[in-house]
Amino acid sequence: MKIAVNTRFLIKGKIEGMGLFTQEVLKRMVAQHPEDEFLFFFDRQYDPSFVFGKNVTPVVLCPPARHPFLFIWWFEWSVSRALKKYRADVFLSPDNFLSLNTATKTVLVTHDLAYLHVTERQPFLQKKYYEIFSPRFNKRAEHIVAVSQYTKMDIVQQYGIPPQKISVACNGCDETFRPIGEQEQANVRRQHSNGQNYFFYVGAIHPRKNVHRLIEAFGIFKTATQSSVKLLIAGRFAWQAGAVKSAFDHSEFQQDIHFLGYVSDEDLAGLMASALACIYISQFEGFGIPILQAMNCEVPVITSNVSSMPEVAGAAGLIVDPYQVEEIAGAMQQIWQDSHLRHKLIAAGRQQRNLFTWQKAADVVYTALDQVNHADRTV
Repeated sequence: MKIAVNTRFLIKGKIEGMGLFTQEVLKRMVAQHPEDEFLFFFDRQYDPSFVFGKNVTPVVLCPPARHPFLFIWWFEWSVSRALKKYRADVFLSPDNFLSLNTATKTVLVTHDLAYLHVTERQPFLQKKYYEIFSPRFNKRAEHIVAVSQYTKMDIVQQYGIPPQKISVACNGCDETFRPIGEQEQANVRRQHSNGQNYFFYVGAIHPRKNVHRLIEAFGIFKTATQSSVKLLIAGRFAWQAGAVKSAFDHSEFQQDIHFLGYVSDEDLAGLMASALACIYISQFEGFGIPILQAMNCEVPVITSNVSSMPEVAGAAGLIVDPYQVEEIAGAMQQIWQDSHLRHKLIAAGRQQRNLFTWQKAADVVYTALDQVNHADRTV
């Protein structure tokens, strides 16, 4: 089977969300299926480390697709021409988008339909692009892989797509995310939080991730407890992060809030494993990888009661309303003062994390590709 793949999110030093799913699934499929040929379609010069095997042919297609107009150019012109030129049997697009202008059978990975649920401060052109094209992409694909049961049902309900057309994979967790010893934890805290315990957030910093309410809740927690606990925030500032900057500017505890910027995977694992708790109170997620990373590090989780996050956390997290800062602060206080609760959440996480592995995701995606390749094309 000749499998073409949209790999535009494989960018060295900038692997997040959909790029991580792409990387981990492809590494496994390439290694486990040497009989297949893989064509990796990049939208810029690629790092050689992303050529995962001898059965991978990297292809650079212009232009770099990071804007709605360039999305159309790249998918509907560059990708469609390349699919025809290289005679791909099937096209895998793991980042919510695909090419409408191709006859090649396509498997689409849909991570979420966030644009329908979180409309606050979305860039206008991006929002219009999703409104116009997302329904068409999901209807056009021969098969869809969703990363959670929540996302599958959202696709069914929003677009009227038959559930049998959708498989559910998941995200997984790199083996670097694991518990570490007390001395290693102390070293991390000494380096990043002046030796103090800390709550930890990791992810992009923009309105949907709710970091501004996290900062507000942290202030309420600090006022109530007078504790020495810090708040560490890891991730890049993305679009329209003004609410986060405003919340920080108005905080009485700025000296206890540390913005770490983008953190390498190696450092991220140590930061997660040394945290008092991971706080991931996004307004909407198709999955929520940091929840799984925390469970693998045996760290308690505070997360939102919306979209897929309760599904991922299970009994391993304290579930809160992401719009209620008092409730978020209350969960912080529970974690801080109740060691029995922390141990209970960690024990539940040891069981819950086994439901989500990259190998499961790779198996689901490959099965979809194989079935689509051997099926008669339907209109």
